[in-house]
Amino acid sequence: MSTANLDSADLKAVPLNGLIKEDVMNKIWDISKIPLPFTDMIGSGSAKNAYKEWTTDELAAPDVANAVVDGADATGNDTQTGERVGNHHQTSDKVVRVSYRANASDTIGRAKELAYQLTRRQQELRRDVEAISMLNQASIADNGDAVAGKVGGLPTWMRTNTVNLTTPVGFNNTTGVTTVPTATTDGITLTESAIRDVVESIYNEGGDPTVLMTVPGIIRKISEYLFTSSARVATLMSDQGKSSEKATALGSVNVFVTDFGTLRLVPNRLQQLYDAVYANPSLTADFADVFILDPAYLRLCYLYGYRTDILAKTGLAENRQMAVDWSLIVNTEKAHGIIASVDPTAAMTA
Repeated sequence: MSTANLDSADLKAVPLNGLIKEDVMNKIWDISKIPLPFTDMIGSGSAKNAYKEWTTDELAAPDVANAVVDGADATGNDTQTGERVGNHHQTSDKVVRVSYRANASDTIGRAKELAYQLTRRQQELRRDVEAISMLNQASIADNGDAVAGKVGGLPTWMRTNTVNLTTPVGFNNTTGVTTVPTATTDGITLTESAIRDVVESIYNEGGDPTVLMTVPGIIRKISEYLFTSSARVATLMSDQGKSSEKATALGSVNVFVTDFGTLRLVPNRLQQLYDAVYANPSLTADFADVFILDPAYLRLCYLYGYRTDILAKTGLAENRQMAVDWSLIVNTEKAHGIIASVDPTAAMTA
């Protein structure tokens, strides 16, 4: 501090909080994104009960011995009943409590605190639904007491087109719920063969997968692998003409054409990682699932959609509750596949 003159340090040192005004930009910079890759790409519908049910069916395999004698009487019975499956609903909510004084105050980056809080928490609620939909979470009925109803997440439906799952159960016809599967090995290395195997398996079941969705780290590893000499893909081409346009360096692959379908590679930053216990999501987790999906056979359904209710006043504050009653519909799990518990840091191999 200078002794010859009054400087800014002197002004800052004046009790209480100094004499220099704060210079704060009247804007809030938010790095968290709103896009919801999974829920935005699938359909939606309504429900009339907290347990949403639907039926599945499929054609029988071709009968290559199908021949009858001319004029013979009809015998046998080829009718099929299909399967009745269902998923429990889950109520997710956010609560906002803002005092009258806080709402009336001149705050940074918003006109009214209550409106700002409602907008942000609504966005968070939608992000919660996105993440839970892809969570390895078994379905459970709400008992109206201490047990909250939960949606069976996408991994718990997978039982046909799977890699690295130990005896997947999928929907249980006896209990009416889905079961959490376990990984055969935690943190496997993703391989091109595994992707091709799952796509082929889905195709053989009658599906036409179009999307590969997983965490950003694994999408990057897939892209990096497809640029290597060991990738069993067509040579990557570039335009060597004398165009006057500026050249663009291509360093990623976002579409992978397989023998049985073209997959869009879709990163999902809201998809959760798992720790060493596959069924337990954690902030310090290391592994993730790779989903291969046909969006036409997925949807969310709502007993009631996103809503905001005014709560009773108990003091000098405004109270609001935002909620949604929803469930995940996997129309047929055979249209989808999963490679479970992949290490996002391991380089993809053939």
